Amino acid sequence: MTDTVTETVTEPVSAVDTATVPTAAHGVGLTEVAALKVRSLLAQEGREDLRLRVAVQPGGCSGLIYQLYFDERVLDGDALVDFDGVAVVVDKMSVPYLDGASINFEDTIEKQGFTIDNPNAGGSCACGDSFH
Repeated sequence: MTDTVTETVTEPVSAVDTATVPTAAHGVGLTEVAALKVRSLLAQEGREDLRLRVAVQPGGCSGLIYQLYFDERVLDGDALVDFDGVAVVVDKMSVPYLDGASINFEDTIEKQGFTIDNPNAGGSCACGDSFH
């Protein structure tokens, strides 16, 4: 998956029932196009127990990199939001860096992959894989 910074439009979200999942909600959005792609990938894997985990880690030429992967775990302190059957999980350390960010999926001749539009990013590197 390719992680780049781009401009996207978010869809409304609904929080999961916190009585069944002991987590808080996060401010990350998932476009309908991205949700459709995630559902397609999960169907290909034949797994309904996976969630899309989004994280920020130190690294890259600008200081921070995005991580986007499927995870079957929900850890203590994770924030979780359900987007019409697609669960997006963010760890408690990444929530402040990702608040207001939007995940999209693009499939054009110029780009293919998931993109993250993050209003908290002060800038990104030339390769688009890291931010500060």
